[in-house]
Amino acid sequence: MTASASGIPLPAVAGDDLVAPGLSDRVGRPGEFPYTRGIRPTMYRERPWTIRQLAGFGTAQDTNARYRMLLDNGSTGINGVFDYPSLRAFDSDEPRARADVGRGGVAVDVRDDFDDLFKAIPLDSVSVSLVSSQPIGAVAHLAMYLRSAERQGFARTSLAGTSQNDFLMETAITIAPEALPPAGSFRLACDLADFALREVPRWNPVSVSGYNYREAGADATFEMALCLAHGQAVARELIGRGHDPDRVLSRISFFLNAHNDFFEEVAKYRALRRMWATWVRDELGVTSPRAQAFRYHVQTSGVTNAARHAHVNIARSALQGLAAVCGGTQSLHLNGYDEAVCIPSEHAAMTALRTQYVLLHETGVAKVADPLGGSHLVEYLTDSLEARAAELVAVIDDIGGVVAATEQGWVHAELARTAFADQKAIEDGTSLVVGVNTQLEGDDEQPMLFEIPDDTLERQVARLELVRSRRSEVGPALKAVAQACRDGVNVMPAVLAAVDADVTLGELGLVFRDELGRWEFPLW
Repeated sequence: MTASASGIPLPAVAGDDLVAPGLSDRVGRPGEFPYTRGIRPTMYRERPWTIRQLAGFGTAQDTNARYRMLLDNGSTGINGVFDYPSLRAFDSDEPRARADVGRGGVAVDVRDDFDDLFKAIPLDSVSVSLVSSQPIGAVAHLAMYLRSAERQGFARTSLAGTSQNDFLMETAITIAPEALPPAGSFRLACDLADFALREVPRWNPVSVSGYNYREAGADATFEMALCLAHGQAVARELIGRGHDPDRVLSRISFFLNAHNDFFEEVAKYRALRRMWATWVRDELGVTSPRAQAFRYHVQTSGVTNAARHAHVNIARSALQGLAAVCGGTQSLHLNGYDEAVCIPSEHAAMTALRTQYVLLHETGVAKVADPLGGSHLVEYLTDSLEARAAELVAVIDDIGGVVAATEQGWVHAELARTAFADQKAIEDGTSLVVGVNTQLEGDDEQPMLFEIPDDTLERQVARLELVRSRRSEVGPALKAVAQACRDGVNVMPAVLAAVDADVTLGELGLVFRDELGRWEFPLW
């Protein structure tokens, strides 16, 4: 049987008999319920997608230079990734962290790092995505970003951007030492969102990270189900905290993967828009178009990139990006061709950036909303993915929701199952990957490896020592954060006060672990 990447059976020829009756009601028009065809009537004619290339390495000064290079050459937003210690709220001089400082993202420990990270960038006109991933780091990153922006003269009400802030990243995906329990991590994520909804009106305080679920082994169906279940849990929690549903829903965003199965990926984005809008209307009774719109950023798939014949990754990223645009993304990052072996070099970063402009200006894809809408194959895949994802969401709901499904290890087991199936298909040749299990012959011209500056750790430790030497009110500030954790109140005001006292990221992380607990991951 020939099937899509998620196992949906595919006929040799897609005809009108493939599509269930009532298509016009399921599809509608762009900018109208159920938004299958896009969230705006003319899509990219009205507003091109945001070109938001990912960047982060070394120290804040190093990454600031990369941000400015990308902005000067056509990026229209900042997509900032942090190193592993910073994501997990460990200081750079912590023994377990030292080997990873500045690798895979930028190192940040204190508010001063954010001053350097966003120096000479007009934060009131450039939107910023803080790819903080895990709430234990995300709350501190947002607090440091806000205080740094205010020190540079930008009011928090003028700041536009996103915190990735996804509890599943900490508890099921990028598993790390001393992770918070799922309930504690989810609580911090919602504290950040609760605060931002009240204080930072242009900020998207939760970006549900389907991208990383997919990179960890989920197929398209499971990626969809986890996104929907998680987004619904956040919406219910914030509405339960007294926020207006329209306001909550218009500020939840998503971060999705663009994988190799072109037509399935296009269908995935279309199905998610329809499922989200229908849930918002039918369960919450909300009819505002802004609230019903499923808004998302897309990154091309890192795990599909191969180290061998690395320049072929340029084609992979271009085709994956084309799927994202045909599917109606609001924002896009294309991976550098060398990301399978190193942080993107300047050449790889600029090649990816210019590839976005090829998509925008040369392919014609931006001229028509939902250009593949009405295709028998795409509509069949859209319907099939919707049905399969709905079944998985129902399973999650029966378990007790996405937090309970994580606590009980169900999410981990499903990820392991789909990841194993994907890897087995590559190893037995069912799934062919150029440079991995086919087309191995010929010269293999390797890209030049990009290296982070040798003195990254030395500079970070020096910054930490300088900040620690000048402060005096750390103890009371940390006690206030601990008390907020114990009292069940929003931790963000106490975290902001701690940032003012020059508390470090690692010190905040230790308080959260001591107060909210350390989780033992379920093993199957």
